[in-house]
Amino acid sequence: MKYYMLFTLLMALTGCKETPRQHRTPSGLSNDTMVRAEVPHPGKRIMEQECYICHDPKITRARRIAPPMESIKRHYIDVGTTKDEFTKALIRWVNDPRTESKMLGAHAKFGPMPYMPNPDDAVTQIADYLYDNEIDRPKEFDLYFAMAHPNGVGEGECECFDDLALEKEYAAIGLAHAMAAQAELGRNLKKAIQEEGTVGAIQFCNTEASKLTDSISVMRNAIVERVSDKPRNPDNQANAEELAYLESFKPKLSSKNDIEPVVQIEDKGVRVYYPITTNALCLQCHGKPDKQVRPETLSVLKYLYPKDKAVGYNVDEIRGLWSVDFNAND
Repeated sequence: MKYYMLFTLLMALTGCKETPRQHRTPSGLSNDTMVRAEVPHPGKRIMEQECYICHDPKITRARRIAPPMESIKRHYIDVGTTKDEFTKALIRWVNDPRTESKMLGAHAKFGPMPYMPNPDDAVTQIADYLYDNEIDRPKEFDLYFAMAHPNGVGEGECECFDDLALEKEYAAIGLAHAMAAQAELGRNLKKAIQEEGTVGAIQFCNTEASKLTDSISVMRNAIVERVSDKPRNPDNQANAEELAYLESFKPKLSSKNDIEPVVQIEDKGVRVYYPITTNALCLQCHGKPDKQVRPETLSVLKYLYPKDKAVGYNVDEIRGLWSVDFNAND
């Protein structure tokens, strides 16, 4: 009995002693483990700082200038690919992007990746992280990737996505660009009318409107223009294609149906069209001569725009189009 009690006491004392360097947290993890978990993988950091400049998964397809990193991973890693093989292939591609790409569809769509002077050890870190970890991918990427590669990745691949979804995305972005330009023009025109009257607004349009849309184009990384079948400035004359779209919008407006932007996708780029409609404010310069458009206003219009055709409108009529050009070759 004495020996049993002594043994029990020794066990209790031993159990009260803390094991050095292994302080336990409420989660059951040691402090060492928690510190290691908080240190990000160096490959992840390099990828996000360097690669995401072009391959950011949060960029929309309409704005994308290169495929997302998840697409790269799927093209370079299959069931039998080892980490060493993946790393070597990635290094070869980064060092010689014109001839070592396995992404023929992306190569055709976006062009070859520009040479990036990243040291091999940095690419090795990226490869290590990509191979062992799930990474962020664009919304619905899995669906679109499967549609683009129904037979798996390979030489017959097409780096394309669902056309309808792509059209909707361009339509939304193009409309946003057009509405931004329209809002800025409207704000400046109202200010000019308040300060200098209708004649002041005409002078603003004559000297500043094109500059304003040009600045919107630069900020939005697209060419934003106004065209019309009855232009005030001959430079804004709609071409045959634009005239056809303009006419197609007119019955939709008269039927009071919601009007959606028209998206035209071609090899050289994408254009989005949306109608410009008149309101009461517009009629001060675009209404019927000697009725909504006062004689002094007409006089200034004839002086500044000798070939003016942009009069005779009523409220809620189409007097032109917004044209937003996402030109891939610019």
